[in-house]
Amino acid sequence: MRSAITVSLVPQSKGGPFVFWDGLADAFSHAARLGFDAIEIFPPAANAIDPAGLRRLLDHHRLGVAAIGTGGGWVVRQLTLTHAEAETRRQAREFVRGIIDLAGGFGAPAIIGSMQGRWGGGVTREQALAWLGEALQDLGEHAVGCQVPLLFEPLNRYETNLFNRLGDTAAWLRTLDTRNVRILADLFHMNIEEADPAAALREAGPLVGHVHFADSNRRAVGFGHTSMAPIMAALRDIGYAGYLSAEILPLPDSAAAARQTIDAIRQHLAQP
Repeated sequence: MRSAITVSLVPQSKGGPFVFWDGLADAFSHAARLGFDAIEIFPPAANAIDPAGLRRLLDHHRLGVAAIGTGGGWVVRQLTLTHAEAETRRQAREFVRGIIDLAGGFGAPAIIGSMQGRWGGGVTREQALAWLGEALQDLGEHAVGCQVPLLFEPLNRYETNLFNRLGDTAAWLRTLDTRNVRILADLFHMNIEEADPAAALREAGPLVGHVHFADSNRRAVGFGHTSMAPIMAALRDIGYAGYLSAEILPLPDSAAAARQTIDAIRQHLAQP
C-alpha cells in the first residue's frame, strides 16, 4: 500500500475535506518533503490542469497521481449522472469523460462521488439506478481505453440516497457488463454507514480500488475513534495494494494534518 494526500483547486469547495488548497506546486512541495508517494487532485474541470505543467511537478518531486476527482462538476456546475434532465446528464457524462482522459494520461483513475447524484424530485430510484448504470458502463469502458479503472464512491446517507454501503455497492456493480469500475472505500463514510468496516471491506473484496484514509470525524487518522488495526488487517486480507489517500479536513492546519497522516500511514503499514 502507498500513501497519498489531497489538494483542491476548487475555490467553491473551500472548507471541504482536502488537505492542501494553495495550488499544485505548494501541494507537491509539502507532499514530497513529508515523504508521500502521490497526490490526489480535485480540479474544477479537466481543462483547469495543464498536463505538461503537472508532468514537470511529478518529475521534479518524484511523485505520482493517485486519482483525480470529478466532484468539481457538481460543486461548480451542479452536474450529476442521475439528473432529471437528459442534457444535464449528457454534460455530466462528458465532464467525467474529460477527467478520465486527463487522469489516464498519468496512469491514474477518475473518481465518481458526488456526481452520482440522488433519486427523488420526480426521479424514482429505479430510474436513477438505470441512468447511473448506463453512465458507469459507458465511462468504465472509456477508462479501459486509458488503461485505468474508474472509481465509484459510496457516500453517506446525508450526501446520497443511492449507495451508502460497500456490500450493496459491490453487489450492484457486479450486475453491470463492465468489469472496469472499482469501489472507493472512504473510511469516513464507512464510519457512518457500516456496522463493521473491516467486514465491509472483506465483502467488497477485490472490487476495492482506492481508500480514503480518514478518521471518524474526517480528521487525520489518530484524531478520531476509528479502530484502524482491523481495517488494515482486512485490506491486507483482500490483497489491497493501492493508495491510502487522505481526503480529510485540514485541521488544525494543512501542515499538521499532512504530517499526522504520513505518520499514521507509516505506523499502520509497519504493523504485521
